[in-house]
Order: sequence, then structure tokens, then C-alpha cells
Amino acid sequence: MDRAPGLSVRLRLTLSYAGFLMLAGALLLAAVWVFLLRYVPDRATLISHDDNGTNGVFPVRSALLDVFAPRAAAVLAFLLLFGLVGGWILAGRMLAPLTRITDATRTATNGSLSHRIRLPGRRDEFRELADAFDTMLARLEEQVAEQRRFAANASHELRTPLAISKAMLDVARTDPHHDTGELIDRLHVVTTRAIDLTEALLLVSRAEQRSFTRERVDLSLLAEEAAETLLPLAEKHGVTLETHGDVTPATGSPALLLQLTTNLVHNAIVHNLPDRGTVRVTTGVRPETVVLTVENTGEKLTPEVASTLTEPFRRGTERVHTDHAGVGLGLAIVSTIAHAHDGTLTLTPRPEGGIRVTVELPAAAH
Repeated sequence: MDRAPGLSVRLRLTLSYAGFLMLAGALLLAAVWVFLLRYVPDRATLISHDDNGTNGVFPVRSALLDVFAPRAAAVLAFLLLFGLVGGWILAGRMLAPLTRITDATRTATNGSLSHRIRLPGRRDEFRELADAFDTMLARLEEQVAEQRRFAANASHELRTPLAISKAMLDVARTDPHHDTGELIDRLHVVTTRAIDLTEALLLVSRAEQRSFTRERVDLSLLAEEAAETLLPLAEKHGVTLETHGDVTPATGSPALLLQLTTNLVHNAIVHNLPDRGTVRVTTGVRPETVVLTVENTGEKLTPEVASTLTEPFRRGTERVHTDHAGVGLGLAIVSTIAHAHDGTLTLTPRPEGGIRVTVELPAAAH
């Protein structure tokens, strides 16, 4: 925003130092003058001891004032000059860290987020500000890099179905005798995948912006609803689906929290053992939070692999496309929704295989 020009902080500090020094000097001189007045009489009689001398009364205080006033003025003038010069140097030294912080801010404004202040010295207000600014820059750089990766992956994922559709249409145009029904079915599958991906991206954007109304929600009911909806899919994959737990009142968007629960249960079903797999969905209450846990059987995962599963377009140990691979945003959506509700998401590999996913949200107030 446009602001009218004004005095710099360094000049204002200099004037403040000089003014304070002048005030202290004036008070000191005034104290000296008052102290002198206590012991110096107003008038004194001068008695001469020689024959030609004359006796008389002289104004001692007036004479003392004539001597004291010029010297006091000279001292105040010296203090003023000393205060201005010394205050300017002292203010410059005090504001040097602020200049480094300002330069780093301008550098970040120009788009460079890799610069850090790294202000040396012991902790004080300026160094705490510099450290906080460095932390903010690091988080911004990480978020920008993550957004760029997300945009690149999203562009690639959206381009794939469009390229497939174009290729199929080119084949149909060059081969008029091609089976139209098969082409329509394949186009329907590819288009559906593109629509699902677009809706998932919109859901992620909506959750990140937190543009939703918070209501009282029971996670146990959402878990039962998700399990009931996905029961046919579980039966198709030969997976046993179990749900149990207590009433878990939370606050948030029922639609988003249902999407979170559905994504977790869906992932637990499709990424399971080929036959006789198990999915357990439990809910519980802690002193200040509520917990939703979804665990499944399956292949053994390392902690390193588990920590990457919430990244967009990551499917297991590699980015593959299978008949149930989805759009690669399942756990990314879960993570975004959990964080938008001020919650946490924890992925823990099970020693016997599979993974345990825990979502912890703030409990609703009674």
C-alpha cells in the first residue's frame, strides 16, 4: 500500500537517544544548581582589612549564575552533539539485523524462497524474528514445491485419458469397420476415469480452502455407512469387513468426513490379500480427541513406503494402473480432509502385513 514518506526508524531512535541524554543532562545540572543554592547565601558582606578598602554587600547568587549559566549551556550543547552522533551509530548497530530481515523479505517477494537469514548471535527479539522468518520460508518453499509436483502429476494424469480417447477416435476414423460398441465402452471407461480424477481434484481444493460448514458428526455412523456402501466390493474381492466401536462425536463437514472414511475403507479393501483378506474399522474416544482406525491385511510394507502413500498419485510402491488403482488421490484426499479438520493422519505398517491408518480429530464439545 502507498504510504506518505516519514522519518526513518534510525533517525527517530537517534533523536530519542539525544533527547533523553539532553533531558538527563538538564536534570543533572538543575540538581547541581539547587544543591549550590542551599549553601550559597543570596548576598554576602565583603569586609576590607586595609586602610583604603571599602566594605560592602555583594549579590553572590547573581555572580554565581553568571558563571554557571554559560558553562551549563556549553555542557548541554556538547551533550546534544554527543547524543546525535552516538545515537546515530548506536541505532545503526541495533537495526542492522532488521536490515538483513528486510533484504531477505524483498528477496522472497521476488520469488526466491531458498534464501535464509541465519542471523548469528545469541537469542533475542531480532534473532527470534529471523528464525521464525526462516522457518516460514522453509515451509513456503516446501509447499510451493509440493504444489508444483501436484500440478505436474495432475496434468500428467489428466492428459493420459485424453490421449487414450484421442487415440481411439483416430483409430475409429481411419478404420470405419471398427466395432463401434467396443469403442463406446472403452471411451466410457476412460471418460469416467477423467471425471473421477477431476472430482477428486476439486475435492482436494475444497478441503484445502476449508470452505465448508462445521456440524456435529458421529464418526461411528459414518464408518457404518461407508462399510455398508462398500460391502459388495469387499465380497467381490473376498475380503471380510468388520466394524465396531463407540460413539465418536466430532465437528466438521459430514460429506467430507464420509469421503475420508469411504476412501480409507476402499483402499483397505482393494489393497489387500488376493483371498480371505480382512478389513477392520474401529472408532474410539480419547480425553480430547476421537479416533478412526482402519487396518487391513496385505503385503508387508516398510515405514519408508508407508510415509509416501499420502503423496498424490502414489499407489503402493510404484505408480501403476490396475483395474482398481483409482486416481491415485485416495490417501492424499484423506490427509487433506484430516488436516482441514485440525486432525492428524498416521500410517503404521503391520508386522504381519498390511497397514493401520489412524485418523485423530478434535472431539466435539458437549
